[in-house]
Amino acid sequence: MSAKNQLLIEELEDLKLLYEATIEHGEAVEDQLAEQSQRLEALSNQLAKYLSPQIYKSIFEGRQEVRIESTRKKLTVFFSDIEGFTETADRLESEDLTALLNHYLTEMSKIALKYGATIDKFIGDAILIFFGDPETKGVQEDALACVNMAIEMQARMTELQADWQAAGISKPLRCRIGIHTDYCTVGNFGSEDRLDYTIIGRGVNTASRLENVSEAGSILISYETYSQIKHQIHCKEMGEIIVKGMAYPISTYNVIAHRDLPQETEIDVSSVSKQLSELACNGTTTFSEEERAKLISSLKTALDHLDSSKQE
Repeated sequence: MSAKNQLLIEELEDLKLLYEATIEHGEAVEDQLAEQSQRLEALSNQLAKYLSPQIYKSIFEGRQEVRIESTRKKLTVFFSDIEGFTETADRLESEDLTALLNHYLTEMSKIALKYGATIDKFIGDAILIFFGDPETKGVQEDALACVNMAIEMQARMTELQADWQAAGISKPLRCRIGIHTDYCTVGNFGSEDRLDYTIIGRGVNTASRLENVSEAGSILISYETYSQIKHQIHCKEMGEIIVKGMAYPISTYNVIAHRDLPQETEIDVSSVSKQLSELACNGTTTFSEEERAKLISSLKTALDHLDSSKQE
């Protein structure tokens, strides 16, 4: 073998070693990139829990910049809290209270996200939600989605009574809800170092006032919301209310049920009246707290529905 061929063989061996080293280094870099990507994904998933999904998505897709700015939009605003929660909190140990509150907020959040709501914040047992930003289906559809969400939330509250009673909550937890449709200022508020994506304005205050005066287990809405959903939802007119901080009275309506619910078979009014009379005479001592709460809720809903039908 000539010296020239020997030199070529040595160069090929060197190239082979260099190639193998490059491949090995490339695989190591690829593994590092994959590991870094997984860490970033896990971190972003954790950070996403501190933001409403719509806000998180709009930021990461580059549709919204993280800076101090706001706009005025017509939104439907939802406020809720639990009646007598302070008393319930005083009766529970902090660990039990935390479990109860987290369970409640989790169940309500699932329903809110199902209807495309933007969850603004939790304030103890209170929840602030709005529809119409950063994504909207139009004012009417946003208002309808909000009311449908509220109806499902109240139904879910009734279903949860058994779980809470088993956990030692003797007094049924009942939710108050207020809803109002109006122009609000929405956007990033705060400082250059710490921002909060939220809403402010008259519309927010009105929804909060409606929630404050609503009855436990009910959904109280303003005329502005009622005008958007009246063809799909049965409501009972509750008259005007005067609330602190408002210069004019607010026309209110109590949400009853969907108008498109399937009609039941014809009711035997005489039979129902007889059963109610027997119930009144015999009392309800044989009922559990859960059964009594459901019965009261059903009777109240039936009365409200009859009053609503009479007005129409």
